[in-house]
This record gives sequence, C-alpha cells and structure tokens, in this order.
Amino acid sequence: MSIVAACLLAAAVALLVAAEWPRISRWTGVDARKLRARKRARSHLRVVDDDSEDFAKAVERDLANLPTYDPRAKRD
Repeated sequence: MSIVAACLLAAAVALLVAAEWPRISRWTGVDARKLRARKRARSHLRVVDDDSEDFAKAVERDLANLPTYDPRAKRD
C-alpha cells in the first residue's frame, strides 16, 4: 500500500466520521451519558391510571372559580 493510498483512506475515514458525527454523538458523549442516567433513574416510575372524568370536573370547577379581570369593565 502506498503512502498516497493510505492518506486517501485516512481522509475517507475522517470524512465519514465528520459526516456521521451527529449520529455518533448520540451514542457517546456527555449528553448520551446524561440520558442513560436519567433513563436508569426513571426506570422504576410508572404511569398511574385514574378516573379522568373526576379530574376533568375538578379542573372545570377550579377554572370556574378563578378570579377574572376585564379591563373594559366599568369600575364602581
């Protein structure tokens, strides 16, 4: 293998790594490490199903009881 061929091969590998860097960085690096740690920490959590009708009624009741402000209303 000649020096020119080795340099071309090295340049091709470097170009490939540069082109695929966003995909490679997802698997390695600080962000990937944080995501893996977060996934491990949340692995014991689960979704709890509850009665959505009661929740919807409670939200509607709370929204109806909120104080309102109308800038166009006349003051007494």
